[in-house]
Amino acid sequence: MSTVAQRFLATAARTPGADFLFVDAVAAEVYGIEPGPVSWSDAAAEVQRLRQAYAEAGYGHGHRVGLLLENRPAFLFHWFALNALGASVVPVNAEMRSAELEYLVGHSEIALAVTLPARGGDLRRAAEAAGVPMALWDGEDTPPPAPRAAPEAAPPGPDSECALLYTSGTTGRPKGCRLSNAYFLRAGDWYAALDGVCSVRPDQERVITPLPLNHVNAMAFSTMVVVTAGGCLVQLDRFHPTSWWRSVREARATIVHYLGVMPAMLLSAPPSPEDRAHAVRWGFGAGVDKRHHAVFEERFGFPLVEAWAMTETGAAACIMANHEPRHVGTSCFGAPEDFVEVRLVDEDGAPVPDGVPGELWVRARGDDPRRHFFSGYLKDEAATEAAWDGGWFHTGDMVRRDDTGHLYFVDRKKNVIRRSGENISAVEVESVLNQHPAVRSAAVAAAPDEVRGDEVLACIILREPVAAGERAALAESIVRHALAQLAYYKAPGYVAFVDAVPLTLSQKIQRAQLRELARTLPGTEVCIDTRALKKRQSA
Repeated sequence: MSTVAQRFLATAARTPGADFLFVDAVAAEVYGIEPGPVSWSDAAAEVQRLRQAYAEAGYGHGHRVGLLLENRPAFLFHWFALNALGASVVPVNAEMRSAELEYLVGHSEIALAVTLPARGGDLRRAAEAAGVPMALWDGEDTPPPAPRAAPEAAPPGPDSECALLYTSGTTGRPKGCRLSNAYFLRAGDWYAALDGVCSVRPDQERVITPLPLNHVNAMAFSTMVVVTAGGCLVQLDRFHPTSWWRSVREARATIVHYLGVMPAMLLSAPPSPEDRAHAVRWGFGAGVDKRHHAVFEERFGFPLVEAWAMTETGAAACIMANHEPRHVGTSCFGAPEDFVEVRLVDEDGAPVPDGVPGELWVRARGDDPRRHFFSGYLKDEAATEAAWDGGWFHTGDMVRRDDTGHLYFVDRKKNVIRRSGENISAVEVESVLNQHPAVRSAAVAAAPDEVRGDEVLACIILREPVAAGERAALAESIVRHALAQLAYYKAPGYVAFVDAVPLTLSQKIQRAQLRELARTLPGTEVCIDTRALKKRQSA
């Protein structure tokens, strides 16, 4: 089997009466659809119906089709139907607005957008502004509009583009990652073969995820393991803390996918006798707060297994802490398996010793270092080759390795602040500042310093507003809180009280914009100079 659709249909033929999807009551109400299971045979019938409609309209290999369908079952049906014809899909985040839609439509040059009716006007205006002759379809009874160009004559195969996923754009305009059928099939194969604390039982697992289908985790990992190993996918509309466990129990979920913020939110609820009243065997995710990791596992009774991957790497270089010791509470994401080669390097590309953070470089072991990675950035060959400079994929992540070969996430390279020769992780400082009782959230960046190169600046969003005359005292309290837990040079030299910080659509800090903001804040009335508090501590 060389395409995603072929694998889906093969599994559907093998387990026709089993549940392929389960729509929980919360998602059903949000989307206005029926709750409950969708069998493999019913899903296959819908995929075949859509495939015929697309084929009759003239879609095929080489076309790109945008999908603005949120996390609805329809997203999967359209994806598999289009994939069967060789067309590529471009997931569109439903939170996007005019400028973002204009960029995505213009850059991807989609021939058709399958959209929720309420967003059709937004997409039409985006296409007009971008100068792209894009058609619209709501996926209902009327046939899809015909494409302007004929499809390619060659049949689709493993190297054909299956999807175009855009990066979050935290450091610039989003890049379009071209992902092949082989990329997705490898993700399913890798996941289905997991062992240790993460075994996958064929045709038995019920995988629940609140993550969006326009991101690689949901599209390539949770979906593809079900397509590959059988079982049931429980795709929620999003994460609802108050109804999460009800959805887990209703769906009889056995594997959960999580983001780092989810354990903290679930732990904030009062303990309950039903905390372990579920069938979950383990969780797959990344970024759980070190303070919460062991506490969560003890309370809810299953391991949160940290993993590392990127849209560009998929499962070709996925590293996971699925074997003991997992080093819970240390930001450890495991040791690399034999199929991937790893190098940690300094700014000059020279290897760093164990215990010293370096940028993570990865590649596939063997004759083809790019095997099962992304196929390249759309319309940006220079960026693709720069990312692969020297035959290694440069991840931009700062990682350290212990003497047993286990890897620990430190920070994104571009988030590192270099003060007087010391590398400081913005994420590490943020995690400490967020523990201060007055702080709702903190975002840390470098401010220019004539003597030290960089100085640490913390943008603070408070839980409650404070008067201007009280800011200096509160800033000192925040810095002393940091000094109690961090080396003196990591504490903020400036504390700026702000109402908001720049965020991406997925609520990640826009680091490039934050750095620009940080340069403008020293000397303003909202920014307190706390550099005098930073003094080297005696032994």
